[in-house]
Amino acid sequence: MPPKAKFTKDEIVDAAFQIVRENGLSSLTARTLGAKLGSSARPIFTVFTGMEDVISEVKVKAKEEYNKYISYAMNQTEDKPFKMVGYMYIKFAQNESNLFRLLFMSDDYSLYDSIEAHPLLDENYERVSMLVKDYFHTSIENAKKLFEHLWIFSHGIASLCATNSCKFTDDEIKNMLSFVAQSLFMKMGIKIGN
Repeated sequence: MPPKAKFTKDEIVDAAFQIVRENGLSSLTARTLGAKLGSSARPIFTVFTGMEDVISEVKVKAKEEYNKYISYAMNQTEDKPFKMVGYMYIKFAQNESNLFRLLFMSDDYSLYDSIEAHPLLDENYERVSMLVKDYFHTSIENAKKLFEHLWIFSHGIASLCATNSCKFTDDEIKNMLSFVAQSLFMKMGIKIGN
């Protein structure tokens, strides 16, 4: 009979998530996780087969946190929701730099060598593309192209923020996003109604 689990799966994942959120993925080991739980590392392995499984669950929890930012952006009525998606992507990088690095700056994505892989990077891709299509009354192809280009630009700013390479104010971020978006709209022939 296997030993009875001292901690639940959720307790272990929550503790691992806090370690990564506060100190980054490299700080998550069986030893640090056991210490966070006030135990040795051994009880972790009555629930998980290895640390890779724990990390997979932490990524799920990190995506849930990220999706809160994107959902907030898409439900905005005061500002353009599409602009807010880029802004909130960057705010996530500023506020949750370790989670941002885990999700968007890891070696996991080294296999994706083109922008066509973007849906694999962000599960909100289709939803945001439809928002752009409907908001700007354009084709889905134009919407996806616009979103992809703005995502690359936003990712650059977000990466600079997540690595503390640059610090931008909210106004600077919004102005940069507006400038690039307006340039793309003109280049693509998309009329800006509002």
